[in-house]
Amino acid sequence: MLQMSRLFLRTLRDDPADAEVASHRLLVRAGYIRRVAAGIYSWLPLGYLTLRNIERVVREEMDKAGFQEVHFPALLPREPYEATSRWDDYGSDLFRLQDRKGGDYLLGPTHEEMFTLMVKGESSSYRDLPLTLYQIQTKYRDEPRPRSGIIRGREFVMKDSYSFDIDDAGLEKSYQDHRAAYIKTFERLGLKYAIVSAMSGAMGGSKSEEFLAPCETGEDTYVLCPSCGFAANVEAMSTKVSGKKYPDVPALEALDTPNTPTIDSLVDVLNKNYGGGFTAADTLKNILLFADGEPISVLVPGDREVDLKRLQANLPGVSELRLFEEEDFAKNPKFVKGYVGPQDAQALGLKLYADPRVEIGSSWVTGANKSNTHARYVQNGRDFKVEKYVEAAEVRAGDGCPQCDTAVVIDRAIEIGHIFQLGRKYAKALDLTVLDSDGKPNVVTMGSYGIGVSRAVAAIAEQSHDQLGLRWPREISPADIHIVATGKEDLPFDTAFELAQKLEAAGVRVMLDDRRDASPGVKFKDAELIGIPTIVIVGKGLANGVVEVRDRWAGTSSEISLEDAETQLLKMVGK
Repeated sequence: MLQMSRLFLRTLRDDPADAEVASHRLLVRAGYIRRVAAGIYSWLPLGYLTLRNIERVVREEMDKAGFQEVHFPALLPREPYEATSRWDDYGSDLFRLQDRKGGDYLLGPTHEEMFTLMVKGESSSYRDLPLTLYQIQTKYRDEPRPRSGIIRGREFVMKDSYSFDIDDAGLEKSYQDHRAAYIKTFERLGLKYAIVSAMSGAMGGSKSEEFLAPCETGEDTYVLCPSCGFAANVEAMSTKVSGKKYPDVPALEALDTPNTPTIDSLVDVLNKNYGGGFTAADTLKNILLFADGEPISVLVPGDREVDLKRLQANLPGVSELRLFEEEDFAKNPKFVKGYVGPQDAQALGLKLYADPRVEIGSSWVTGANKSNTHARYVQNGRDFKVEKYVEAAEVRAGDGCPQCDTAVVIDRAIEIGHIFQLGRKYAKALDLTVLDSDGKPNVVTMGSYGIGVSRAVAAIAEQSHDQLGLRWPREISPADIHIVATGKEDLPFDTAFELAQKLEAAGVRVMLDDRRDASPGVKFKDAELIGIPTIVIVGKGLANGVVEVRDRWAGTSSEISLEDAETQLLKMVGK
């Protein structure tokens, strides 16, 4: 029994100053988590109970699917990650450290290498496969901008599992088994979710899907087609281009465009001095960036912004991407800020990338690589050549579905799960082979599957809270019933304690507010804030032989007789 008179809990009336989203605000105020440093949080008793309940649901569904649990250390040696190139590929997101002898180690962001080596050490025949192992473990990533409480932290709890199969058909089955287990898991957790196509990123591999929890404050954006049902996160959204044949245009022409370092100012001058009819869509942005220290230019139509997250996801092998800053332009005067054009990319030493909307044959108004000067009739394929086309521009509602060309809609969400078909990348790098039925070595094919366990706490809070506080699904709530004793006499407190004991004996998890020094108003506000789904108030109603029951989800209140309270409450919680 959780007795609040002894429970290590302090609720707060005011929102924390750094809280940006509801889950962060409410989890701190309700006494579930406390900030230690940027992106690092401690779990208090109520928070840890909730986290462990989510772990329990995840573990039960993994076990039901026939997967086996293992556990690895968080402190890992450099060598396996170097063998797969991820020591470098992860870039600054990786926490690196040295021991007293100068040996290199890291704090594990994911454990593909460790799982691969474990299976390599224990399995040698195709008869040992298929095999799926999983763990629930703390992970570490040096997020550049940790935010939104436990949604994006530098330390977090994750369930990661890995399948090992003899061939691609086996991998597909393992992938589908995980997909089914995830659906059951998220339904038990009470989460609304969408399954969308995704990018594999630094994980490598081919097929990839995300499980997203729709939420207004979510940091992931995904697209949906109302016609054919296509769904993808923005990184995996592909641009449907016209493929039309463009007409010939006059030779490149330099234009005097003083004081036009922005698209808006350029369009104003073009319409004033060069015939009118120009829009931002007629101009071409040249976005200068450093990709792992190498300067590159990314071309997007002037009416679009570059989506850096999307761009990086579509530049495999690039671990660090950043925009040019003032000091970079100062160090590289050959790049004229606001007037860079693609036609001199080779001479400027720029690798040229372009969004697919910058089609072959299309012509643009763009920078002339000279201060206060632009050029028009700058044609792709004639005046400049693109090294590689990448999905770089922001995705908008109304863009064409890549499958049926219907206008897509956009929603926001929190990523709660991700499944990958890794293939043989890690098995090859770490020489994981087994003997097949003919006695010949066969490289094992792998899948990788993650669930954000600590992030799920925040996702559920985001989807289920109301204006009064948290509202937990019973499956993961720190208790089934919150009994609140009110008044100054002993009777309500004795009655509440006796009812709590009876419920506990019947297998109900009970939280009892037996504080004598807190007013009824404070107790009611705390109960609403903490969010246990059923609240029972034992107080004035005892004079009439009743207690009050509040349904935290429905927002309703009713009275039941004290004599029947145990029986009715057991029915409410499904006992």
